[in-house]
Amino acid sequence: MDFLTHLSSWLSPKEIDELNQALLEKESKHALLLNTNKMSEETFLKLYPNVIPHPIVKHAFIYDKNEYDFGKYIYHDLGSYYLQEPSAMSVAFLLGFENGEKVLDMCAAPGGKTIQASLLLNDTGFVISNDISKNRAGAILENIERLGIGNVIITNNDFSLIENQYINYFDKIILDAPCSGSGMFRKQSEMKEDWSIQKVLKYAEIQKNLIKTCYKMLKPGGKMSYSTCSFSLEENEDVVESLLNSTDAKIINLENLNLFQYDKKPLGYHFLPNKFPGEGQYICIIQKPGNHEISKDVLNKLNESKFYGIPKEFIHQFGDTYFMLKSKEKFKKLNIIREGVKLGEINKNILKYDHHYASYIKSFSDELELTLQDALKYFEGNSLNIPFKKGFVLLKYNGLNIDIAKSDGNVIKNKFPKYLRKK
Repeated sequence: MDFLTHLSSWLSPKEIDELNQALLEKESKHALLLNTNKMSEETFLKLYPNVIPHPIVKHAFIYDKNEYDFGKYIYHDLGSYYLQEPSAMSVAFLLGFENGEKVLDMCAAPGGKTIQASLLLNDTGFVISNDISKNRAGAILENIERLGIGNVIITNNDFSLIENQYINYFDKIILDAPCSGSGMFRKQSEMKEDWSIQKVLKYAEIQKNLIKTCYKMLKPGGKMSYSTCSFSLEENEDVVESLLNSTDAKIINLENLNLFQYDKKPLGYHFLPNKFPGEGQYICIIQKPGNHEISKDVLNKLNESKFYGIPKEFIHQFGDTYFMLKSKEKFKKLNIIREGVKLGEINKNILKYDHHYASYIKSFSDELELTLQDALKYFEGNSLNIPFKKGFVLLKYNGLNIDIAKSDGNVIKNKFPKYLRKK
């Protein structure tokens, strides 16, 4: 069975033709989420006036890659925005977040939904950003550091093995499930060649197990989003229906959105590329019945530490390494890759600041604004022949943090992480 024949059991010939025509277009749709911790909309729009506001998501923009190649600009390396597909970035926004919530992003890599959740939480509460692949979890770490995100715990776990440790625990859960990937046909032609009904059915079984695991860990009154980049009923509505048939879960309707629902099973919504400026996404918002109360676990004391701008009460020490998380929560059986902001470590009795700390903080004891030429040299891994007083210095470009480096009085030595360097 080919893909279009597969769709014919629930879509009309007209709808299939419109969808197919959209998938045959050569140009994918591109968007970015602005990191408002680093750059305001006003500043961004002065720099790039020809972007189009996202139809749903605040502080997000759709753009023509032929005009703006945002991945190659210095503001990308400075963490001013995150590049994300327009449909996919709608998921976290539609789930919504309140300050102080405990959030799980179950299949998080490369981290776009985690970043959006963190920004919507206003650096309160926390997001456990998990991926079962350790290599893919590493991609989350790079993006979290680049954008200077603070309230994220990056983990590498199979939660089906530890779900009993987190029963009724999370206020919100994002489940962007692995899928057959038909929503990636226009972006990655190899996905179309690899599609099969057997692949759809294989992933559907994985998805049914994942959604049930997530639902167990959701608090009473809490909400979760289930999403895929597949157009197949088996991976979307059928998965949600399996949860409804086996639990007390309820569906939350999304009003005033021009999204598509299959008539045969009106469970959730589709961002079809012929109806929405994106590659394709399915989303369903699910709620567990009960009264929802957000845990107030944020620490409030503000005694300064040796890490400029970071209160002592937020600092967690593991051996010679220091981290910051604005929570007193104790996590059980998690393979933690990064717990909040990595501040630095003691090596041979010398404190070395981490790049994540440099990207996160608003100010530092000594700062130096670089020219564009020197900023680019630093991003390439070069030291700078700039006289400056001895000691650590926060390097900036156009008011945005680059890194904390060390000056010997005449040369500023490069401390930029090798995995973030680029020409």
